[in-house]
Amino acid sequence: MTSNRNRLWDDVLLILTMAVLAGCGLIYEYLLSHYAGRVLGIMESTIYAMIGLMIVAMGLGAFAARKIQCAFNGFVWLELTIAFLGSSSILIIGALIALTQTFPDLLGSMFNLPPDAYPRGGLFKQLSFIAFNSPYFFGLILGFFIGMEIPLIARIREEIHQKHLKNNLGTIYGADYIGAGIGAAIWVVFLLSIDISKASALTAALNLTAGVVFILYYWQRLTWRKILISAHAVLLVMIMAIYQFGNGWLNQMSNLLYLDKVVYSDKTRYQQLTFTQRNMGPNDGSIINFYLNGRLQFSSSDEFIYHSYLVSPVLAGSARHDNILIIGGGDGLALRDVLQWQPKKVTLVDLDTELINIFKHPHEKLPLELANTIEELNAASLRDERVEIISADAFIAIDKLLQTRQTFDAIIVDLPDPSHPDLNKLYSVNFYARLKQLLAGDGLIGIQSASPYHAKNAFIAIGKTVQAAGYSTVQQYHDNVPSFGEWGWTIANKMGAAPLTRLKHLTELPVSHHWLTLPMVTNAFEFSRDFYQDSETVPINYLGSHAIYQLHQQAWQDQQGLNNAHLQ
Repeated sequence: MTSNRNRLWDDVLLILTMAVLAGCGLIYEYLLSHYAGRVLGIMESTIYAMIGLMIVAMGLGAFAARKIQCAFNGFVWLELTIAFLGSSSILIIGALIALTQTFPDLLGSMFNLPPDAYPRGGLFKQLSFIAFNSPYFFGLILGFFIGMEIPLIARIREEIHQKHLKNNLGTIYGADYIGAGIGAAIWVVFLLSIDISKASALTAALNLTAGVVFILYYWQRLTWRKILISAHAVLLVMIMAIYQFGNGWLNQMSNLLYLDKVVYSDKTRYQQLTFTQRNMGPNDGSIINFYLNGRLQFSSSDEFIYHSYLVSPVLAGSARHDNILIIGGGDGLALRDVLQWQPKKVTLVDLDTELINIFKHPHEKLPLELANTIEELNAASLRDERVEIISADAFIAIDKLLQTRQTFDAIIVDLPDPSHPDLNKLYSVNFYARLKQLLAGDGLIGIQSASPYHAKNAFIAIGKTVQAAGYSTVQQYHDNVPSFGEWGWTIANKMGAAPLTRLKHLTELPVSHHWLTLPMVTNAFEFSRDFYQDSETVPINYLGSHAIYQLHQQAWQDQQGLNNAHLQ
């Protein structure tokens, strides 16, 4: 009876351990995929590649587990290894990337080379390639060791029962599947909202705990016990340090990748925020750049060019300006320009509540000098009493606006480029058609449309997609924004005269701008003679087709030799 009871407790321990470790394994997949997506900038394909690679590696690990002679010792050393790799991999990846990206600059500065002579090709380019793809290497290694867990626990159960168990693998796999599901839920509900270094440390702590429990419970079956205890103690200290300081270390390594001084960095549930500052001298002040996931969103030196082209043509060509809808634009800069037209109400829809709050109340989170600059830039527009902010996914939020039968005199779409599949739906026929229902008959819609130079087909595809959504006339225009390069916008009407025709009937912009003029606007509609020559081959982006996302990704991959840090 005592022997059966002990085996029951052994089974409970092993099955619970397997469930916990399965959850840890899935979280490691998500952690590495999530970080790799930030580094490589292609979130969807990176996630699929990482998960697929780790699954293959787990299969190889399962085969390799047969070579381990003592399952008890092997399991404890295995969890020690997984805990070490799981907690440190992201920091190592960050260090490799920072080192390979900054080393050419260090050499260039050391030997006083001109910037265009910095050593970035040959060996340095290969090292940079290896560093940026190191997440896949760590995914392969971590997956290999995770794959050993099920065979070892299955062997331990059979050694304890001293016989072949008919349903052994079924029991272990059942615990594995359930644990993986719980791990996925923990990732979505909790870990996704905290720093990635803290998430990796907490997950590694569970692997370390599993090893400690095995040491205590199966003490008599283990060898090298003092070494195992010492190794676990050392790793515990390391994990605690990573939990406490890892995010700061990771930020410092990430900050090395920026040309300017990083003055503030934070992470929301959806993205990494970074502000940099470049001092221009005592008389010229400083330039503030704002990045999301490493991609420049605006520079204080020239954001007025981008936003004036986004806002002024739309409102100048619309019959009224009483009720305006802005999709995106959580930084309040487009809103600032809209408020100059004295609307009665502006509705702004943006997904990231934390980002909005930073720009709405900058003095609550940002350093004083940076907060003052941000408040001066957006003129505290997000706190204006005429503004209603809806923090929600725009794809869903516009359905609620339609249900309440709202209409808007003009609509401005200020979304990031379609560099992620989740954004692609906001560039679809379905989305633009529903916005058309919200637009007043004599109003215009304006859409930021990426670069007509770097991403020409994606730019043309946006125009064609808007046309397919049923707008009367769709036109596009462009100009140079120094921080971004050549940039483009799309404008369309629901009925009546075309947008450019309306603008040409004006003698000047109804609301004067300190930089933009009416002739500059009308001239921006001119493109080179053959710009649209092959537009028939450019696809329309229907919901689920991912056409614009794929065109955008292909365009920027083709331009890797250029500075693509300004990708929105």
